[in-house]
Amino acid sequence: MADLAAVSAGVRQLYARYTDAVWRGDAESFAACFAADGEWRISGLTMTGRQEIAATIGRIFDRMHRVLFTYGDPVLSLVDGEWCARVMVNERVAWADGRTNISIGRYYERLVDDAGEWRFGWRLFELHYRGAPDLTGEWFDHPDPGPPPAMPPRDALALDTSMAGWKLGTTTA
Repeated sequence: MADLAAVSAGVRQLYARYTDAVWRGDAESFAACFAADGEWRISGLTMTGRQEIAATIGRIFDRMHRVLFTYGDPVLSLVDGEWCARVMVNERVAWADGRTNISIGRYYERLVDDAGEWRFGWRLFELHYRGAPDLTGEWFDHPDPGPPPAMPPRDALALDTSMAGWKLGTTTA
């Protein structure tokens, strides 16, 4: 089992690969940040496996011009032999249709070491704020699982806070 320093370094590399993929709008590189059978739970959606994750994020990327994704420092915990993380994130989004916003949220993650490269085995995103940088936008409340290492259950569903903006059911932005 890897020690905390090694896991932290590996997770930071994972976050760097993820941030790079988001900035470039690269759905395949984004999906490669997940284990082959990884699960991503965000805004009422549950996706399993790299193919489904890549297809969904690709459709979302098509609606965006650029996204600058910034991670806070993760809280890492070893729970029943599995490395878990909680991390605050900030997004600055420029949409293809000219809209802009910032988002503040938290990811809960279960991490896997895949042949020496850390990947997401399970991720749940909670959006806490979306709107103008002056924080006058929309705030969202979520149940608090408690301090680390507490995590939401694996079957927790993320609130649908973004589907209308993503317009995944339409062909126009």
